[in-house]
Amino acid sequence: MKVSASQPRYRQIKETLRNRILSGEWPEGFQLPSENQLLKEFSVSRMTVHRALRELTDEGVLTRVQGVGTFVAERAASAEILELRPVSDEIAARGNRHSCRVDLLEEATADARLARSFNLPAGARLFHSVVVHYENEVPLQYEDRWVNPNIAPRYLEQDFRSKTPTEYLTDLERTPEVEHMIEAALPGATAARLLNIPESEPCLRLTRRTWVRGHVVTLALLVHPGTRYRLGTRFTARPGQVPLDIAL
Repeated sequence: MKVSASQPRYRQIKETLRNRILSGEWPEGFQLPSENQLLKEFSVSRMTVHRALRELTDEGVLTRVQGVGTFVAERAASAEILELRPVSDEIAARGNRHSCRVDLLEEATADARLARSFNLPAGARLFHSVVVHYENEVPLQYEDRWVNPNIAPRYLEQDFRSKTPTEYLTDLERTPEVEHMIEAALPGATAARLLNIPESEPCLRLTRRTWVRGHVVTLALLVHPGTRYRLGTRFTARPGQVPLDIAL
């Protein structure tokens, strides 16, 4: 994409940086040159460079980690064909009763893997919850969730027996970007114990990450016993898409 010389200087810089990202010169996770380096490259004021970086960050193109630097943000997968619904709504739609048990609700420190998922430095503060959802007293979903306290500072104060974590976080921001990864897997010892199933039972495991304005809000691991859960929907297909209605 050609950068027009008639544009304001901050916009020229913004589009130049965007082009470097779109071309693959700066891949996902790439750390940008420092503001001082960009000042020298473009021969402009700090305010001009700062505005270009701020707007790209607001658009989700960049992510800024305080005290570390500015990075090319990971691209969230398209959520157009996925429906983000609380499991309680799915259960109610079948005419059944939802309940849940909060097994863990705590403040924690991000290890290197979790920090990368949130675009935060290792050792950053996160909130952590483990909730088991029941349908008519039968455990249906194990939910292991990590939350960015900068986006949801009152997360630990919530009563998730009356409003699920998904409902609470969706109320904070109605239009998140969503990434889903679905796989068949064994539950693991903790999920098997809380779901009251053998560790050998095949499960449907979904990993969900959501963004708001370029910031990762939550990373959730959702495990469903294969004998108690199935995916299904009815839809009108659009060209080039295979819709998948996931009520979780």
